[in-house]
Amino acid sequence: MNSMETTKTFWLPDQASTFAGRVDWAFDLFLWISTFFFVLVVGLIALFVIKHRRRRPDQMASGQMAHNTMLETTWTVVPLLIVMGLFFIGMRGWWHMRIAPSNSIAIDVVGMKWKWTFNYMQGFSNDTLVVPVHQPVRLRITSTDVIHSFYIPNFRTKVDAVPGRYQALWFEATKTGVFPVLCTQYCGTSHSYMITAVKVVERAEYDTWLSDAASASGGDVAPDAFGATVYSKRGCNACHTVDGSAGIGPTWKGIWDHHVKLADGSTVEVNAAYIKQSVQDPTSQVVEGFPPIMPSYKGILSDREIEAVTAYIQTLK
Repeated sequence: MNSMETTKTFWLPDQASTFAGRVDWAFDLFLWISTFFFVLVVGLIALFVIKHRRRRPDQMASGQMAHNTMLETTWTVVPLLIVMGLFFIGMRGWWHMRIAPSNSIAIDVVGMKWKWTFNYMQGFSNDTLVVPVHQPVRLRITSTDVIHSFYIPNFRTKVDAVPGRYQALWFEATKTGVFPVLCTQYCGTSHSYMITAVKVVERAEYDTWLSDAASASGGDVAPDAFGATVYSKRGCNACHTVDGSAGIGPTWKGIWDHHVKLADGSTVEVNAAYIKQSVQDPTSQVVEGFPPIMPSYKGILSDREIEAVTAYIQTLK
């Protein structure tokens, strides 16, 4: 299939993945079988209502309706066989959509109120999913707060993002373009704004973008300089100051290699292990005098970003 070819459907979004044709075929099959039996049943009901409508006593047929074993067996066995066939078709498609090929590109997806973050194995994150065309892509999906649902209509693929659990799905895009990504699980006041996109590009363009994105995310800059970028880009500056002034959270100025008192009365040294644990499990070590309101950034900040933040904190004397 030409990557720029547009596959139109009558009532579904344009097909843009290897799944789409199979899913649409099954959808149409289920729909027309349901339509056939709906028309059949409603038609027979209407026929029997007319044929056996109430009449004057002298017009009523005598005798009782006879039992018909063959008829009852038929209307039991035929639907059973049809449902079993539909189950087999659906199960085959479901397994195919859950088992990713061995040559898939792996990307982590994190849902949170109210956005999606895509973490690449090269150590950087992006708010838009960028993938190459005609290349299997495997997503590992989780959430940091409530249940979300990751859905790409044009790819016919969807899976829930559940806190504390990783869900997997994969797809292979068959055409280039920009396709919407939605959350289909109501997750709060801004649920309807939890929209991003998957951008499908040619392989050469993807490789160039990947290299540039990795470089821009700390691949060719000093760790502390990259840490300063993470501090601003990831919203750390909303709670933590770097000049010693008061904030919602503890200031980062001058804390490296010092001991801080925790809410439980114990003290802990500010080192690389403390910072990493504070980022990934902030409620486990709450500094005295501050509320335990920081969300976990586990799965959101990569190890490279945490190491860069650590290097940045060391410079704040």
